[in-house]
Amino acid sequence: MNRNKGGIRDYTEEDCRWVEFIKCMRNAGLPIEVLIEYVGLFQQGDETIEARKELLNEQRKQLVARMGDMQKTLERLNYKIAVYENVVVEKEKALKKNEGLEKYE
Repeated sequence: MNRNKGGIRDYTEEDCRWVEFIKCMRNAGLPIEVLIEYVGLFQQGDETIEARKELLNEQRKQLVARMGDMQKTLERLNYKIAVYENVVVEKEKALKKNEGLEKYE
């Protein structure tokens, strides 16, 4: 990143790709420490390719596990919502039934 004559930041395409990469990784839940380690390895050059790949594979495993946990949570929420919806439907049926009976008393 450089600044132009007016002092405004002038980002390169590479800067923008890094920002996009980091935003994506943060959205996936990667900790800042892992990203700092990754960037440090990247800056060391090609001799760290395997280490970077291993770091990303480990983060992928953790993401898959979190996604599994989130899926279980989603299923539980869906179940609970369905239970509440059934309660409301049953109460509405009971109200309609009671209203109908009142008309004939």
